[in-house]
Amino acid sequence: MNAHTNKGTALITGASSGIGAVYADRLARRGYDLILVARDQKRLAALADKLGTETGRKVETIAADLTKKADLLKLEQRLRSDSAITLLLNNAGVGATAKLVDSDLDKMEEMIQLNVTALIRLSGGAAASFSQRGSGIVINIASIVAIAPEVLNGTYSGSKAFVVNFTQSMHHELAAKGIQVQAVLPGATSTDFWDKAGVAVQHLPSEIVMTAKEMVDAALVGLDQRELITIPSLPNAADWDAYDAARKHLGPNLSRKHAAERYKAA
Repeated sequence: MNAHTNKGTALITGASSGIGAVYADRLARRGYDLILVARDQKRLAALADKLGTETGRKVETIAADLTKKADLLKLEQRLRSDSAITLLLNNAGVGATAKLVDSDLDKMEEMIQLNVTALIRLSGGAAASFSQRGSGIVINIASIVAIAPEVLNGTYSGSKAFVVNFTQSMHHELAAKGIQVQAVLPGATSTDFWDKAGVAVQHLPSEIVMTAKEMVDAALVGLDQRELITIPSLPNAADWDAYDAARKHLGPNLSRKHAAERYKAA
């Protein structure tokens, strides 16, 4: 895409490095202006200068800590009121690898604030605006641990399971209003996420670690194909379809007037 193509503005959280920075580059080259959000203003400014020079797109930066209510509400209001925003990428998040009994529970609470609460408020703001216009895209970055709770930390995997469920619910509610949603479930990705989570990426088996560039490029192909759930590492999409079909098969029996026979006293 050239600088004359205009797809509106993409607002990206966690944009200063890693997956968010790669998405910023790719979306700018697809014709989006950018609003880059992260805590580190210096890194945001450097990325904005680089992308503006290379792509010719307008790039705005917002230094914000989404675990702080005031910062979060300002960003939510921007999504509600700015009709130029056509895409929201909820990428900001943190992870953990420690077992529950070894975890700092204050840090776990902060993780929920960032991975869950911030995502709800920003998605809600975007959905309200997009619904009025009849178009818009919301991309939520989840993780493969959403469907593999035995891996890593339970609070982290639980927060990402929430993201998947929330995205599926958004699709159910908003698809008819012209809003496209996607949950991306990366496996191990080569970013500084791992250092912050407590395990250096160099300590992971190399055969399971994907580069952020390859992950994002695959996820964007999934977006173009209008996938609701994109797992960049999964060779056969039919495997996810079978998993999801098994979940839906439970539906008719999840709520009934009487308990199942196996729970009745002999």
